[in-house]
Amino acid sequence: QVQLLESGGGLVQTGGSLRLSCAASGSTFSSNAMGWFSQAPGKEREFVAAISWLGGITYYADSVKGRFTISRNNAENTMYLQMNSLKPEDTAGYYCAASRRGGIFREESAYAYWGQGTQVTISS
Repeated sequence: QVQLLESGGGLVQTGGSLRLSCAASGSTFSSNAMGWFSQAPGKEREFVAAISWLGGITYYADSVKGRFTISRNNAENTMYLQMNSLKPEDTAGYYCAASRRGGIFREESAYAYWGQGTQVTISS
């Protein structure tokens, strides 16, 4: 069992930056694929970024490529999402997720564990 806790959300202006963190506990973290998803009001949850268990491979949604960076520190059981050049359309709840497997995944169904989410709001 893996427990995930996100932090770092908040309200920033367009063009600003935020760094989200996801702290994992309860089980082996380093061998799990991890990811970030977002859900805006009235919309379905969607893929943002994913990272392989060693951090050597990353995937991004087209909408965030070049602006967001996913990373992880397995020694500290923590994953990060550095968000730069933020836009109002980035406003959403952001959720971290962990798979039971290694590899790297864009699909929501590949992830077994989810955090409660942290709200990101970008003002124009």
